Amino acid sequence: MPTDRPSCCTPGRDGDSPRAPAPASAEPQTGAGDTAPRLVRLEGGWFRMGSDDALAYPEDGEGPVRRIRVSSFGLDPYCVTNALFADFVSATGHVTDAERYGASFVFGGLLPADFPPTRAVAAAPWWREVPGADWRYPEGPGSTLDGREDHPVVHVSWYDAAAYCAWAGVRLPTEAEWEYAARGGLEGEPYPWGAELRPGGRHAMNVWNGSFPDHNTLDDGYLGTCPVGTFAPNGHGLHNMTGNVWEWTADWFHPAWHASGPREDPAGPPSGTARALRGGSYLCHASYCRRYRVSARMPNTPESSTGNIGFRCAGPAPDSSLSK
Repeated sequence: MPTDRPSCCTPGRDGDSPRAPAPASAEPQTGAGDTAPRLVRLEGGWFRMGSDDALAYPEDGEGPVRRIRVSSFGLDPYCVTNALFADFVSATGHVTDAERYGASFVFGGLLPADFPPTRAVAAAPWWREVPGADWRYPEGPGSTLDGREDHPVVHVSWYDAAAYCAWAGVRLPTEAEWEYAARGGLEGEPYPWGAELRPGGRHAMNVWNGSFPDHNTLDDGYLGTCPVGTFAPNGHGLHNMTGNVWEWTADWFHPAWHASGPREDPAGPPSGTARALRGGSYLCHASYCRRYRVSARMPNTPESSTGNIGFRCAGPAPDSSLSK
């Protein structure tokens, strides 16, 4: 994504950031077997997509609010975890874009105080390019996944997410499906649970607390990612639809295409340079980035990876509320 505006910046490999090698052209492997995602059935219907309220970012194309219909589909209640992604890599030998490139972007607050002064993103200096950072080593060499098996996998590009989905026999959700699911059956609310950021004074998602980027109070219990099922589900039984990690969707990103695009099962523009991300992350904070809302969206180039981007899987609507 462009790195010249404030956001929970997910820096892309464009502008002042070198691009990763082109993705491998080999046919995707399939055969997840017992590790295939268990999808919640979501009955299709019409809903009000987008936001025009004071919290919205017009430059991101959050508006206009429009009536959209999605057909019934299935969605994973959780983001794909480190453990599940490890199964995929073990079965296929997949090498992620971050591994092929040899580096990925890590939030500086997660690095040790004596970490070498590697390159930072000009418009978001809290992001550091860390040689050797990838899904296995989220903060670079010396870091591990110990104790994070049930955290969302990060440092995965759109291509990596698509490869996982192909192996598992599923797909990424469209933006319309994602927002329909995130709203949990509520109409016009900013959060999956309703209108209040902290309902009843309780933290309902993993975002930054304190003053960004220098001090996190840890009031919600986490500095980086949290386990995928940490917070209560929304009305559709889906966990962490906002906060924790940004989630790749299937759609190409455009700030205005949807204003006159299809109103039934829209799938985004036919082409583009960046894919759409949804949900915000553990780095979102009201002082500079309110993209922890169900209508918020952001672009990033599909080969990019960071320590706050993951994904969840979608597919055909299962026959029951949860596949067996």
